[in-house]
Amino acid sequence: MKGDLLPWASPSLERAPPASVPSSESYASGRESWALLSILLIVNMLCQIDRILPFILAEPIKRELGLSDTQLGLVTGIAFAVCYALMSLPLARASDRGSPRRVLILCILIWSVMSSLGSLAASFLFLAVTRFGVALGEAGATPAAHALIARRIRPEHRGLAIGIFSMGIPLGTMAGFAGGGTIGDRLGWRAVLLGAGVIGGLLVMLTIAITRSTQPLRREAIDREPFLQSSLHLLSSPGFRWLFIGAVIVGFAATPFYAFAAPFLMRTHGYTASEVGLTFGLLQGLMGLIGTAIGGPGFDRAVRSGTGRVLAPPAFLLLIASVTTAAALFVRTGWLSIALLVPGMLSFAFMLPWSFGAAHLVAGPGRQAMASSLVLIGSGLLGPALGPVIVGAVSDAATAAKVPNGLGFGLLVVPVASALTGISMLIASQRIDALRLQQASAAGLRTGDR
Repeated sequence: MKGDLLPWASPSLERAPPASVPSSESYASGRESWALLSILLIVNMLCQIDRILPFILAEPIKRELGLSDTQLGLVTGIAFAVCYALMSLPLARASDRGSPRRVLILCILIWSVMSSLGSLAASFLFLAVTRFGVALGEAGATPAAHALIARRIRPEHRGLAIGIFSMGIPLGTMAGFAGGGTIGDRLGWRAVLLGAGVIGGLLVMLTIAITRSTQPLRREAIDREPFLQSSLHLLSSPGFRWLFIGAVIVGFAATPFYAFAAPFLMRTHGYTASEVGLTFGLLQGLMGLIGTAIGGPGFDRAVRSGTGRVLAPPAFLLLIASVTTAAALFVRTGWLSIALLVPGMLSFAFMLPWSFGAAHLVAGPGRQAMASSLVLIGSGLLGPALGPVIVGAVSDAATAAKVPNGLGFGLLVVPVASALTGISMLIASQRIDALRLQQASAAGLRTGDR
């Protein structure tokens, strides 16, 4: 298939990627590349902050607007995820076909304006519309940023670049919960949303000033396919298909892990909310930074090695984390339970640059944003929507049956999903490696014929 040509394949193959590779002149210089990555890191941080603010501000919003828990869940949960998923693919397609810089600037502007408007909400409907707008803007931010990295950062440093960009998730999570909660207590939730929007406006100007226009890529016939058909074409690649399956399954591990870890530690081991917030929150942020920092360069080394095993390290870490997480749910010592949860925190962050990097390899030039979008949809739709519901249902059933540690049994979804994700990643790695060997063999035959 045309979309299956990997960057390590011989250029003598007649099958070409759907778009031309950027010329060396289009890549950023050392200082310029660091400036670009710095602004993209800040973009990802603010994106994460705006996404999680309603979680930390949920109670005051609920009281002032008179919302039910169901309405609050619709605004912050399924409705946000569905809007995000529906708009991610067309915005990713726009980034691949045109200017990812323009798409990114537009996305920041949209979610910043809608976040500011959220501070004026006086009803459920108005608040829901503004959160849909935030979801619309954020849907295209990560794919556009990944496309910008693919256009401006040299291939041998892509993993490092994606790792730096991914650091925005743990940094934004820590800043959102700490800053949003503190400012909300002092000035109110409306001031928090307004302030986030104003910061976003400043970020738009910084992005315009620091990033420069990207050179357009030459388009082949396949690039004119509708974005849904192009997505199916990408999913038909065995390597990408198994990567996508792993992305779907990990959503059932990561979301319940972070949603219920704090209640589990408080109910089972008697920790207070502040104790859990201090220990678990800091560990989660630290592991997020370490995972993304070492994961990016690790992916670059794996690509340079030419072995094709571009997903084996995160797969093995997920398998290890599945064992330690299962043990953490049933040990009787609180500090030991927290310690055994650490590999899970690390595994979720570590796999980010590997997953996106591998997706970009299989997709090829001109499809990186589409590949990122599909991975995000896979991990961000079913798992976040259904995972916590499954954990809650199992916990309620176990508690009703007088089974001690009911939430611990419900959270067994996490290690099971982690193990299945690791297996999926190993299969994806093998499929990608098999494609590499097939292309290398074909290139060798062509060279021999000459």
